[in-house]
Amino acid sequence: MIRALADNVREVIKEKFGRLPFSTEGEHTSGWMLLDYGDVIVHIFGEAQREFYNLEGFWRQANVLVSIQ
Repeated sequence: MIRALADNVREVIKEKFGRLPFSTEGEHTSGWMLLDYGDVIVHIFGEAQREFYNLEGFWRQANVLVSIQ
């Protein structure tokens, strides 16, 4: 599922904005992936990794643009 989500994000952003990520971190088998578009970072987590990294808690002061659960 993580790989499918990352592939879809890449396809949609490339189609709509003509951009590919500057870099990609993680593997779908590890339970997380990160797509770095410069001004925007896309984090994709499995449930256990999301709980472990707790980015919502870490960045609770930041403005949320989009949250998909």
